[in-house]
Amino acid sequence: MLPMLLAASTFISTALGGIFALRHKDRLHRILGFTAGILIGVVAFDLLPEIFELVQKHGANARHAMIALVCGYLTFHVIEKSILIHHSQEDEYGNHHHPAVGLLSASALAMHSFFDGLAIGLGFQAGNSVGIAVAIAVIAHDFSDGINTVSLMLLNRNDRRRALTLLTIDALAPILGAASTLLFQVSDHALVIYLGFFAGFLLYIGSSEILPEAHSQHSSYRTIALTVLGAAVMFVITSLET
Repeated sequence: MLPMLLAASTFISTALGGIFALRHKDRLHRILGFTAGILIGVVAFDLLPEIFELVQKHGANARHAMIALVCGYLTFHVIEKSILIHHSQEDEYGNHHHPAVGLLSASALAMHSFFDGLAIGLGFQAGNSVGIAVAIAVIAHDFSDGINTVSLMLLNRNDRRRALTLLTIDALAPILGAASTLLFQVSDHALVIYLGFFAGFLLYIGSSEILPEAHSQHSSYRTIALTVLGAAVMFVITSLET
């Protein structure tokens, strides 16, 4: 009961983050700068340390995780560039965004949120104290997930209705993830592959999609500071898990 209750709390956290992004979309470039820092922070301070821990404690294969990371990065790169129609003029390159790219990016974040819920459920299988610690960290950073989802949808020319639809999916995903732990368990090897693949996904979204856009027309030291702040926030939040 407690795992599902805490997983349900992530719905509120994610929704509040998305509403914040919608209300401040006129300052989207600053939100994007913060979002890029958040995603890079998730990779550096959440996913990669979890991979290292699995390798150290359970003998998982680090090379497989890094292969999965590269595959995740390149998979999104290939899909994105296949969707977009590029002009040969380099100065026009940054202005071409497609709604399908936003849907793909937001769906990747929803998948990550599903595994956040999975982490809550599996944490409680290890013990109540572990589960509660993981749940607190997930609830805290799901506010940022809501911001990320809406920002990616708006960045890629999706309307408010679509942004809200993907926000709802992202908000529900952790609940479904937590519920799924009642049905199966994930092996250490499979978890390492997942973590590596989605680390590559998120690294691409943050560094090659969001961060360049944040500075394409409104580059400023304030945006840079918000990117650093986003990474720092994730460092603090993920520190709650230890």
